Amino acid sequence: MRIAANNQVGRVEKITPSGYIEEEIECSMNTLTHEELHRYARHLVLPEVGEAGQKKLKSAKVLIVGAGGLGSPAAMYLAAAGIGTLGIVDHDVVDLSNLQRQLLHTSDTVGEAKVDSARNNLHAMNPLVNVETYRIKLTSDNALDIIKKYDIVVDASDNYPTRYLLNDACVLLKKPNVHGSVLKFEGRVSVFDAAEGPCYRCAYPEPPPPELAQNCADAGVLGVLPGIIGTLQATEAVKLILGIGTPLAGRMLLFDALETKFQELRLQKNPECPVCGKHPTITKLIDYEAFCGLTPKSSSSGLKKPNGNMTVEELKQSLDRGEKIFILDVREPEEYRIANIGGHLIPLHELPDRIKELDPLQPIVALCHHGNRSAYAVRFLQESGFSDVRNLEGGIDSWSVKIDRRIPRY
Repeated sequence: MRIAANNQVGRVEKITPSGYIEEEIECSMNTLTHEELHRYARHLVLPEVGEAGQKKLKSAKVLIVGAGGLGSPAAMYLAAAGIGTLGIVDHDVVDLSNLQRQLLHTSDTVGEAKVDSARNNLHAMNPLVNVETYRIKLTSDNALDIIKKYDIVVDASDNYPTRYLLNDACVLLKKPNVHGSVLKFEGRVSVFDAAEGPCYRCAYPEPPPPELAQNCADAGVLGVLPGIIGTLQATEAVKLILGIGTPLAGRMLLFDALETKFQELRLQKNPECPVCGKHPTITKLIDYEAFCGLTPKSSSSGLKKPNGNMTVEELKQSLDRGEKIFILDVREPEEYRIANIGGHLIPLHELPDRIKELDPLQPIVALCHHGNRSAYAVRFLQESGFSDVRNLEGGIDSWSVKIDRRIPRY
């Protein structure tokens, strides 16, 4: 992969943060300063990198989508490696529960925008790197405009709509996509580059059903696991920039942290792939929320599915008025033991077999951790004939934040 150099030139006279006096040194993406020669010395002595390779890194532009568990190590190692421009996309803020694995953030940055925390900490690590931040949610409306500015995309997202969005945008723009994902004790990493092999859709033609699409917030993740996978993503990005080694294009590396085992899967390009195949049918970005089954649809009763969201404030008011509401908790027993507001515990995967425990005539409010699993419990119950069933927006986490701070957050 060849990356065009940015040949902006100027002359400086300054004392650098590392104490170097640099007088009348030409500042160009094709030139390494004295400080850079020292900072990247261990790269420069590698024949596979050397000064020419370090200049490639300095000229490169890498976009990281997600400043969380995967994005943290990927951004840190890419910044330390001397990538000239790092783009960081994330619309979220730092939460205390992030710090178990998202090492780009600290206790002092809880409550800050993740992109701001990331930029400040990356600059503290390497002030020579230009960090561009985007505090937005990546969508079909803005993805192409952002991605086209970069040479490589690192997919450090945690949801299926964004993964399919990134894949399609990268195929359309002919950009390599370094993909990573983690859940519980397992992680995977691959390079999806339609010019060299299969894309993400070749490996995963369809997303899983929404009720089965777990994320780390609901299923958990071993804290060190994103560090391993995110570091591998950074490794692949550096290899692509330098044009060395064998990228993971056409291969997927699987890691089992419990067994400390790596496995490799061979991936084949699908000639019928709707985005990178011989006769593509996807030639522009689509509605990825709908594609992944997350957009509500109308039912025969005129209600939306999942329907009838109830806020935690509304539930509190109803309970205070003495209304008889059946609270259905669809989390796992471990979660229920950590925090609960009472209610009847039926884990989501057990609901079809235990539906007889519920009264179709009684008002039901379903809750989970953040409101995702309970939304699909509501849909299932509505399709099973339950007419008065609602989903608690934000789940028990929102109850803890807005109603009762004595309820532990997790």
